[in-house]
Amino acid sequence: MNPTTLSQIQFAATSIYHFFFVPLTLGLSVLVAIFETIYVRTGHDTYKQMAKFWGKLFLINFAMGVVTGIVQEFQFGMNWSAYSRFVGDIFGVPLAIEALLAFFLESTFLGLWIFGWDKLSNGLHLTTIWLVAIGSNLSALWILIANSFMQEPVGYAIQNGRAVMTDFGALLGNPNVWVQFPHTVLSGFTTGAFFVMGISAYHILCKKQPDIFQRSFQISAIVGVISIILVILGGHSQAQHMVQSQPMKMAASEALWDSQDPASMSLITIGDEPGLKDVFSIRIPRLLSLLAYNRLSGKVMGIKELQAQYQSTYGPGNYIPPVAVSYWTFRLMVGAGFLMFFIVAFSLLQIMLHKPLERFKLFKYFPLVIGLPYLANTCGWLMTELGRQPWVVYGLMKTSDAVSPVISTGMVLISLIGFVLIYGLLMVADVYLLVKYAKAGAEIEGGQPTNEQAYWD
Repeated sequence: MNPTTLSQIQFAATSIYHFFFVPLTLGLSVLVAIFETIYVRTGHDTYKQMAKFWGKLFLINFAMGVVTGIVQEFQFGMNWSAYSRFVGDIFGVPLAIEALLAFFLESTFLGLWIFGWDKLSNGLHLTTIWLVAIGSNLSALWILIANSFMQEPVGYAIQNGRAVMTDFGALLGNPNVWVQFPHTVLSGFTTGAFFVMGISAYHILCKKQPDIFQRSFQISAIVGVISIILVILGGHSQAQHMVQSQPMKMAASEALWDSQDPASMSLITIGDEPGLKDVFSIRIPRLLSLLAYNRLSGKVMGIKELQAQYQSTYGPGNYIPPVAVSYWTFRLMVGAGFLMFFIVAFSLLQIMLHKPLERFKLFKYFPLVIGLPYLANTCGWLMTELGRQPWVVYGLMKTSDAVSPVISTGMVLISLIGFVLIYGLLMVADVYLLVKYAKAGAEIEGGQPTNEQAYWD
């Protein structure tokens, strides 16, 4: 273990913790806004109670997201100062805009939404929650603009050994942004939908406040099925762009050792990573070419050819990312995505046919599906970042050159242990609060919610 590896583990750990909260913030803010919109349009108090209930869970998640996100920015100066010096003139711009514009927008209007019930007019109060939702998703946009420069550098020049911005418009128009942003945001909407569906299913099974939670389930199922379809389509576009912009990442995610035309897609591969060869593999002929180019032929470059090409371009070194991690995180992400599609499509079909879902025996396990989008989101993030290795800025700076020169193994190890312990405690607190208030049910004006009933018996 060395400072670089430990710093990578530390940043990965804090990012994964933080990324548990981000997608739910993106999706749940929009769902709360939808619930309140229906309340304002219909005057039906049930939707007001829905907005308040889900808004309370949104607040818990939002607070934890803020706390866990702040630490990440300090790591750029402490663990990755060489990276910050090299690319700070570019990377810092979208992060500053995110803080000054998007985060202040969502936090300011979130305060107005919390304390504005019965003080602001219905229309003005509704506007505040929509501005919170817009601010949250704008925040994601600016962060992804910064991240996309790491994936596909554009609009820059190297001056005195540092990257400086030459074209802000190119940064905004980075092709990677416009395949990554829709996929990320729609994944957030899917996360929010499954979160609402899972908790609603719990209350439906408990026969508790059925009017509130049946409607919550139905609306989130509609949002969920639309979102997951668009996530799958967006992921397809992102993969096609990856074939052009980061072919090594695509080759690693398919364990494609040798270039192929037409290229086959791996159903399952057990590989010898040091030997760059298959031990066992089942592949579907031509399917990878079809996915990459929308036709049954087309060359997809393999790891061996790309390694030789990169050595010729960038000099001696190992330019192959962790193949096993890239391969399996990609399949877990895709598998979880399609499983979510089948679950939410089946649920919506039963709703349209007016068939009660609780009559299905497996419905008692429906609250567990809340974990599926978290699995997909985490695997997608790991594939995106680890599949880019050994680059921290693709083609410009290696991760090994980005670490701070003065930190030691002991310093990073101690901070890593501290972060993991603190973040673990925060996660326990978050889960405790979410479970507590989710089980309590919606507050009924003029009365208390019914007592919780166990349904696992």
